[in-house]
Amino acid sequence: MSEQAGHNAEQSTGHHRRSTDSLLDQLQEAQQRFFRDFMDTATPTQNADMVGMYQLLMRELMQSPEQLLQQQARYTQEQFQLWLNWVSQQAGKETAPYIVPERSDRRFSAPEWTSYPVFDYLKQSYLLAARFTNQVVEQSALDAETKKRVGFYTRQFVDAWSPSNFFATNPEALKAAVDSNGETLSNGLRNFLHDLEQGRISMTDESRFEVGRNLAITPGAVVYKNDLFELIQYTPSTPQVNERPLLIVPPCINKYYILDLQPENSFVKYAVDQGNTVFLMSWRNIPAELGKTSWDDYVGEGVFKAMDAVQAITGAKQMNALGFCIGGALLSCALAVEKVKRKNRVASLTLLTTMLEYTDVGEIGVYLDEKFVANKEAELQGGTVMDGKELATTFASLRANDLIWFFVVNNYLKGKTPDAFDLLYWNSDSTNLPGCMYAWYLRNTYWEDNLVKPGKLEICGTPLDLGKVSLPTYILAAREDHIVPWHTAFGSLKHLKGDNTFVLAASGHIAGVVNPVSKNKRSYWIDGPQTGSAHDWLASAEERPGSWWSNWSQWLAGQGGKAVAAPSELGNNGHPPIEAAPGSYVKVRAH
Repeated sequence: MSEQAGHNAEQSTGHHRRSTDSLLDQLQEAQQRFFRDFMDTATPTQNADMVGMYQLLMRELMQSPEQLLQQQARYTQEQFQLWLNWVSQQAGKETAPYIVPERSDRRFSAPEWTSYPVFDYLKQSYLLAARFTNQVVEQSALDAETKKRVGFYTRQFVDAWSPSNFFATNPEALKAAVDSNGETLSNGLRNFLHDLEQGRISMTDESRFEVGRNLAITPGAVVYKNDLFELIQYTPSTPQVNERPLLIVPPCINKYYILDLQPENSFVKYAVDQGNTVFLMSWRNIPAELGKTSWDDYVGEGVFKAMDAVQAITGAKQMNALGFCIGGALLSCALAVEKVKRKNRVASLTLLTTMLEYTDVGEIGVYLDEKFVANKEAELQGGTVMDGKELATTFASLRANDLIWFFVVNNYLKGKTPDAFDLLYWNSDSTNLPGCMYAWYLRNTYWEDNLVKPGKLEICGTPLDLGKVSLPTYILAAREDHIVPWHTAFGSLKHLKGDNTFVLAASGHIAGVVNPVSKNKRSYWIDGPQTGSAHDWLASAEERPGSWWSNWSQWLAGQGGKAVAAPSELGNNGHPPIEAAPGSYVKVRAH
């Protein structure tokens, strides 16, 4: 190599090193900015609550200092033993890990966390610290409710400060940067700036999906529309259909197409293919001018109007109805009002991961107290719209390692583009809610549990009594549901007086519901005793492999009435098709 060529190579190497260093500095600055923004997402009320909870913890710990000293001594001894293990490994002695992650913990599954001794030590030291911190809270003398809240906040901080979340302490990210000559740093910074601009973390390759192109494409048409929802009727796929149509009331907190993702995992398509005339409500992403819309409006101008249109179009005296999550609560309220008015338009009810009683709402309850609810009422009851992104962040925080930190590491530290996953695309497509409706919902469900108190509430001018809902009901819960705890959903059996069937699906709030028959994955439990506790039910229930969809379809067939010729056209003269499914409302994204 000539002297000039060597000089040029040296210059190039130096330039490359400076570029890489600059990118690394920018990425570190971006990462620090993310952490500041993440910590600032809590409201002043939530921050004050956290401070108050930890003050209570410290007072409790100081009342029994000997216990804390014993815990600290044990922790110090564990860290010392870990150090001795590490020293022995460096001396060539085979030593088993002192502590290993739980099997469900994906953060440290890559081989780099084991093959590089320094990072193996760092990983184990963090796991010991995390265990110690959580045990201090768990073994404290706090009352059960306070301990639950302090434990939740503690896990949030412990998860946030995992070494996997920082570039300098993540061997996977470091190796990727070296192997790519710094390209992953550049990609990570670009991904971060993109997410900062859009105001949320990218969970999937959003360029791969579009509602109406490859999501929500089951054929049908909008046959009714008002300011609150569009009603979609789906095109029959069988020559004959059940006499009674099926009305689906999805959650208004999210877009309906979780039930109509792609053809191979579409619950709507499956219901149509089983010989049902399916109608579905597509709730509007609420604009500012509808911020004063109430819970009563969602029942009266929503569910009741949908029922009216279904009957007018089909001529059926009765329909079957299905509600999902908060859609199930709205539907149940509507049916209770109908019973008082001596209407009998619904022949059977299906509730998917729905809470009617709110005795135990799971970890989301840590955010709720009287002050929080009162502040939300003061903030929203004037008609301010509740931002869907705030709700999405709240729910994601319940599973922070899976729904926040995994994507921080993947997108920013490793510079990867998320995989294409239809469910996560839907999860990122948040919706706004009317402030008045949301404040009412917080107060009367999560905080005061009023839905199951006969006569406590009036809905559309009628005293609410869910005990008047007496019809065949299929209740589905999900065993790992972090939003609707399954044992709380089991409590609906006490309040609905008809012939009830309770089924427990494997997995969580969404994956437990969206489990297509064609994939034959997971399992479900059925036929436990309904008179005891949820624990008693599960202990005696029969586990069956595959999807609960087929079991539900068989149950629904028994409620469908006789077989009749499928309609040749959608809608009718009074309700002609307005536009093709999926309609317009579902395509409006929150900003």
